[in-house]
Amino acid sequence: MARQSQVALWKRARSPLVRCPRPDRKRQRALMRQLTFLAPKHFEWRDVPSPKLQHDRDAIVRPLAVARCDLDLYIATGVVPFPGPFAFGHEMVGEVVEAGKLANVVPGQRVVVPFQISCGSCTSCRRGFTASCESVPPYAAFGLGGGRVEYGGALSDAIRVPYADFMLVPLPQGVDPIHAASAADNIPDGWRAVAPQLAQYPGASVLIVGGLAQSVGLYAAGAAVALGAGRVLYLDDNQANCERARHMGADSGPMALAAGREPQELFDIVVEAAGTSDALAFAVRSCRPNAILTSVAMHLEPTTAVPLSQAYYRGLTFHTSRASARTWLPDVLDCMACGNLHPEHVTHSVMPFAQAAECMTDRGPKIIFTPD
Repeated sequence: MARQSQVALWKRARSPLVRCPRPDRKRQRALMRQLTFLAPKHFEWRDVPSPKLQHDRDAIVRPLAVARCDLDLYIATGVVPFPGPFAFGHEMVGEVVEAGKLANVVPGQRVVVPFQISCGSCTSCRRGFTASCESVPPYAAFGLGGGRVEYGGALSDAIRVPYADFMLVPLPQGVDPIHAASAADNIPDGWRAVAPQLAQYPGASVLIVGGLAQSVGLYAAGAAVALGAGRVLYLDDNQANCERARHMGADSGPMALAAGREPQELFDIVVEAAGTSDALAFAVRSCRPNAILTSVAMHLEPTTAVPLSQAYYRGLTFHTSRASARTWLPDVLDCMACGNLHPEHVTHSVMPFAQAAECMTDRGPKIIFTPD
């Protein structure tokens, strides 16, 4: 069945204008809708069992706003191969609807749900490496199956959140759930590439080399501006994203990476979000002596060329890893609540859940889905 037909049938079955036999209330409560990834460009809305509390410290959360992560686009288009089927979506602001008797979160509370599962008490979590929690299987996360343990997906009626008191971060009063949806992953990913660096070197200059991780690079630019960096320059051959960077207060221009091209200026802090060897080499060449370079992009080649001799003589610090989103979430939300960080400038579209399957391969930087 075509995806459009599936969505149409799903909407029709729930429409108050359609006469249906008296529903089985018990079955209604036992099932919920879930967007399921099957294969690149193929999604399906399915009725699946509703999540239940499995531990006294669990919570059940219903989504208020779900963002498409940069990685979601590349899974949906097949650039990053993930085997289906699995529940989709992992950037989410939601509302607590049920909590275990040992959980301190309460029904009705609005929360950001970080995408990685973390306990908050193991050695890695205590050190701030919540992406490597030792209490759960490796890479445990919502909405990213690919052979991993399933924890459900944000594009559904509800999810079960383990370790709720640690995992769930209250949404500050006055912050729009739509604006904060990507705080579950991509905003902290950009934040961690500039915030600790600027704390070490206040007022430092920042360069973002944009590309593959398009929203992460833009969020990094916005965070650098919000945190009082000196010059903030965003480079990208995508002119629409350059305009978004300007809205966030950064200077911007085309990347135009010619082979062996030397940068016109050097920076204290450099963020590589392009995901190509040429871009990484350009980022290294753009570093001042003793600069800090962070790669936030996934480099998908089996090997990636890095000009280590230049890095050596410049004495630069190079970091690459998955972001520990939960660690940085409170700082991100505080900056949003103060009105200094504006992730809404990155969002290019807000759509209802029913259009999620059709919109998942849209090439823009950030789509937000809301329950319909």
